[in-house]
Formats: sequence, structure tokens, C-alpha cells
Amino acid sequence: MLFEKYAVKGKVFKMSKENIEADQEHHEEKRVEEQTTSINNEVEEVEISEVEGEEQEKTFDELKEENKDLSDKMMRALAETENIRKRFFKEKKDAEVYGGTKLARDLLSVLDNLNRALESVDDQMKEKQNAFLEGIELTKKELLNTFSNHEINELAPMEGEKFDPKFHQAMFEGPHPNIEKGNIIQVMANGFTIGDRLLRAAQVGVSSGVIQNKEEDEKEN
Repeated sequence: MLFEKYAVKGKVFKMSKENIEADQEHHEEKRVEEQTTSINNEVEEVEISEVEGEEQEKTFDELKEENKDLSDKMMRALAETENIRKRFFKEKKDAEVYGGTKLARDLLSVLDNLNRALESVDDQMKEKQNAFLEGIELTKKELLNTFSNHEINELAPMEGEKFDPKFHQAMFEGPHPNIEKGNIIQVMANGFTIGDRLLRAAQVGVSSGVIQNKEEDEKEN
């Protein structure tokens, strides 16, 4: 059996060749084991890194979803605020326009009286009381201008115009020699609107049909 000498800490040891080979195998196994452990550690670190990456990605997606939800809520809140603002201004404008509806309706009787006064004037009165009549006309004009400033506009239908129940009030119905049935034959009082609403319908007479000529009736008979 062959022996070899080894010096460890000043002491000399003799080891056989078999022991040397066994010792080398032991060291090799230890080295392989250490490498395996190192590889396993690296694999574990990689797996941990991947898991952390998935968790970070998941967290990022959650943040994106939360951001989207917040954006939607903000847009809905802005839209609701805009609707409230528009509704407020509409209600404010309606209050300004329609708040004086009752007063405007009462003032229409004043305008009607001014119209009647001017219609009753003959040529003789115009010559004698021209200044007085001019004052009435100026008062009427000023009243109409005031109405216009408050979005109160006059409806003035004409004879022969089609009767519209939305804007006209039929005071009577009768035959007419020229105007067809359902058309206006006389205007007794003009109507008025306030904003988009009807303040007072125009008072009119409506044709019940055309009067036939007696000679035409005799020819037909």
C-alpha cells in the first residue's frame, strides 16, 4: 500500500492512496453540493422576483382601474354641476320673464282702452284736439315699447288668415261672402305672447262658410 505524507499544523500524517481519493471525492461532493445550493438559491431568488413582479403588475392594474373609476365619477360630477348651473340660469331667466305675467295681463286692458279711444276719434276731433290725440298715441307707443323690453310681443292676425286655436280665441262664427270656412273674418282684439308662452289669445270672428249668391242658386236650380 502506498502512503503519502501530509503536513498539517506542523504535524506529518501518512495517508494511503485510497484515503486520498476518498478525501478528494468528499471534497468534490461538498463542492457539488455547494454549487447545487447556490443554484437553488438563485432559482428561489428568481421565483421570488417573478412573484414580486406579478404583484407589482397586479397593483398597477388595480391603480389604473381606480384611476378610471375616479375619472368617471369626476366626469359625472362635472356633468351634474353643469346641469345644475344651466337649470339655475333657466329658472332665473324664467323668473325674470314670467314673474310679471299677472301685471302684464292686467296692463293689456289699459292698452285696449287706448286703442278704443283712438278708434273712436273722427276727423273733426283730430282737428280740434290734435295735441291730446298725439299724447294718447305716444302713451300707447311707450306702453308697447315697455312690453317689448320684457319680451311681451303683440299677435296681430289678419282677415282671411287661418284660425289657429293655439293663438286665437273665436268670439263668434258667421258666414262671409269671400272668406272660406275656418278663416278669420274680423279681429276684435290683438293677442300677446310673453317669452314662449301665450299671454292672451287674439279675439277674432271666424267664417262659417262662403255666402252663395242668390242668382247662382237660381241658375243651379
